[in-house]
Amino acid sequence: MDDKGQLEWSLWKPFTTSEAWTTYLLPGLADTLKAAALAMVIALPLGAVLGIARLSDHRWVRIPAGAVVEFFRAIPVLLLMLFANEFFARSTGVSSEDRPLYAVVTGLVLYNASVLAEVVRAGILALPKGQTEAAQAIGLRKSQTMAGILLPQAVTAMLPAIVSQLVVIVKDTALGGVMLGFTELLNSRGTLAANYANVIPSFIVVAIIFIVLNFILTSFASWLEGRLRRSKRSTGAVLGVEDVDDLNAAEVGGPHKADGGTV
Repeated sequence: MDDKGQLEWSLWKPFTTSEAWTTYLLPGLADTLKAAALAMVIALPLGAVLGIARLSDHRWVRIPAGAVVEFFRAIPVLLLMLFANEFFARSTGVSSEDRPLYAVVTGLVLYNASVLAEVVRAGILALPKGQTEAAQAIGLRKSQTMAGILLPQAVTAMLPAIVSQLVVIVKDTALGGVMLGFTELLNSRGTLAANYANVIPSFIVVAIIFIVLNFILTSFASWLEGRLRRSKRSTGAVLGVEDVDDLNAAEVGGPHKADGGTV
């Protein structure tokens, strides 16, 4: 890079000024976070619903859910964005300014919800069968078993895979900037590089921003996973023999005496 003059201060100096950030990078970062956040908020519950639907005992629920998941999981997310853009252009009244955002979010939701559905299904199936059998033994319905027993346990095991998919969502917003003109971070970088003639430095700075952003996301997920695991550990005190006797006596109908009788 030094031989090609890419380390010259004149190419990196714009990043020390507020104009480069407030005019180009920060607005692009805001659009990236906006699209990613919308896609996450919609894709996570939708993926959970599809994943649970694939485990349904009813064929009329399981088969359509499986068809939707397999269909959208097999199509590249870029094609989904392009199809969505054409749909919004030809069949809706969405303005040309908002259309790229709608198309990007739609493509991200359809693809990532399908992937997350498989993550949810695999996480639930990975749980020991004894969990379901125990719930059935005490008379819980399948919906109660899923909501109260299986899904809460599966969330902790699924969290690393879910976070990995959320990182993919953040990075895939750049596809909308390249193909649809969505003014996300990478697209804004192009405008900045055209004004300051610093293509390579601008790519490096944007790459660092993406690294920091995804590192924050994965660090938060690691903290959340650890907190969930700690919350599931028993925090009760260890009872001695006398304590157990007292509890048993209380259940029978009276406090336990030291000589072994009850009153």
